[in-house]
Amino acid sequence: MLVAVTSACTNEYKREKVALEDFFRNPEKTEFSVSPGGEFISYLQPYNNRLNIYVRELGSNEVTQVTTYEQDNIKYYWWANDEQLLYIKDSNGNEDYHLYSVNRDGTGNRDLTPFKGTQVMVHDTPADSIIIVGLNKRDPKVFDIYRLNINSGEMEVILENPGNVIWWMPDHRNKVRLVKSSDGVNETLLYRPTEDSPFKEVLTTNVFESIEPVYFSAEDPNLVIAISNVGRDKEAVVELDLTSGKEDKIIFQHDEVDVRSIRYSKKQEKPLFVNYITWKEETHFLDENIKSIYEKIADRLPELEIDIVNWNRNEDKFIVRTYSDRSPGSYYLYEAAGDDLRKLSEVSPWIDPRDMAEMKPVSYKTGDGLTIHGYLTLPKGSEGVNLPVIINPHGGPWTRNTWGFDPEVQFLANRGYAVLQMNYRGSTGYGKAFMKASNKEWGNKVQQDITDGVEWLIAEGVADPARIAICGFSFGGYCALSGVVQHPGLYRCAVSYSGMTNLFTFLKDIPPYLEPIQQMIFNAVGHPEKDADYLRAVSPIFHTAEIKVPLLVAQGEKDPRVNVNETTQFVQKLRENGLEVNYILKKDEGHRFRKEENRLHFYAELEEFLAKNLLN
Repeated sequence: MLVAVTSACTNEYKREKVALEDFFRNPEKTEFSVSPGGEFISYLQPYNNRLNIYVRELGSNEVTQVTTYEQDNIKYYWWANDEQLLYIKDSNGNEDYHLYSVNRDGTGNRDLTPFKGTQVMVHDTPADSIIIVGLNKRDPKVFDIYRLNINSGEMEVILENPGNVIWWMPDHRNKVRLVKSSDGVNETLLYRPTEDSPFKEVLTTNVFESIEPVYFSAEDPNLVIAISNVGRDKEAVVELDLTSGKEDKIIFQHDEVDVRSIRYSKKQEKPLFVNYITWKEETHFLDENIKSIYEKIADRLPELEIDIVNWNRNEDKFIVRTYSDRSPGSYYLYEAAGDDLRKLSEVSPWIDPRDMAEMKPVSYKTGDGLTIHGYLTLPKGSEGVNLPVIINPHGGPWTRNTWGFDPEVQFLANRGYAVLQMNYRGSTGYGKAFMKASNKEWGNKVQQDITDGVEWLIAEGVADPARIAICGFSFGGYCALSGVVQHPGLYRCAVSYSGMTNLFTFLKDIPPYLEPIQQMIFNAVGHPEKDADYLRAVSPIFHTAEIKVPLLVAQGEKDPRVNVNETTQFVQKLRENGLEVNYILKKDEGHRFRKEENRLHFYAELEEFLAKNLLN
């Protein structure tokens, strides 16, 4: 639904107001995948407002609804083999995720990990009925490694965790020959040539270094392809000799940014391409055939970004996802044999890219000389002068903003706000020195990076200094609260969606399965005893008297990361101080609102809150 409205901004312009529901409703279809044999296509589609699995045979219009959940969305799913799919789902927002299997005709749906309070970890394994999983059912602090038969449900223990193993990787034949242990600060890679052999240390890295094996080499069983920043600032794709602990060779590296991921051919047993992000995601090809396929597809889909998301066993049928900053994109099926590209579905066909705003890469300098990269989205049709602005720091904090369609950003821009997203120090992708610069700087230099962005936007003339809000999710919500504590005159209002209020509680409530790396977290965030003064200084809950602007606070009652009782006490204290606080508490949600009706309610409240404080 589109209606013409006039901007309330100083520089008048016309824009089309898109219905709120169009931004935040469930996608029409998403997460397409092709079966290993290439005969079926699967996807997620809403059923009674919850995302469920559907399967269609290629060459047929008959669709099978495989699952029928009405309470919870399916979070992830994938093909186990040509007859079965696996998926992960929680129960009514409690974020206690279980692994399920189901036949492609919808029969045989079963919970493979029916253990209360247990988390499951699944590794990418050959399409088969036998998979490798990690479960913390014996001890909530550690994951034991099992070989699981998805037909019978039988489990065989491969490795009982001695208490310090935090990661493992099977080889191409489903044998676990590589693990990683932690003493809380350092991580050690351990290798064994067979499952019957003892593990031996390969190398040890400190808290600032990272080596993540991705695949065993097919040419030499003692080699792995890994993403590593050992001995360099930026993460690169390397070949690591497990007998010596030394790099055999560098496969790919970028001078300015980390490698993000590497995709691998199980058929050819070799890497195909590497992804990395500059201002947008880019691809470096290691295989000429996949490069040729990519280029053929790109020629037919100009002005769109392309991601080859999965393919069948024979690697002749590919699922392709397109997107842009103004479009959620579409899914296509490409069949190499006939050079045939077929559109499967748009993700959200009700979104018209012509009504959306351009997301532009920007950068600015901090007071201590760092370069901060980010994105600025201006309302469509705006001259970009003297606008109401939303400062939108990302969550994590160990993640980053990326270029692409962001429904929240597009919604805000459509309502007349400029949106600034910044990758403050500690954001991933910019090397370990940039990451290290955020250690024990939450609420200090990290927050100053955000403030520097606000001041840069004011100096550029984009922001109306009297109409700036800061809004964020998770760590971004914490940044929003820290911002109004430290700079009560800079922001007109703030929004904290699942934001931490107390870093002491955040550290105390670390999930049991993260306790083996607790010291690493202390090194990055702060120690609750040794750094008590710092943590108190940067925890908003101890500074409610300094908050002077209206707040919107939202949280799920089952949030495992942010203590809901503390958030409620925080809100109560602010209200006792006479502050206007709109508090949204959803009893059936965890850290993020995954149910469509809850998302729609939150964003309706957000729209009203921002309009009241920035436009009226």
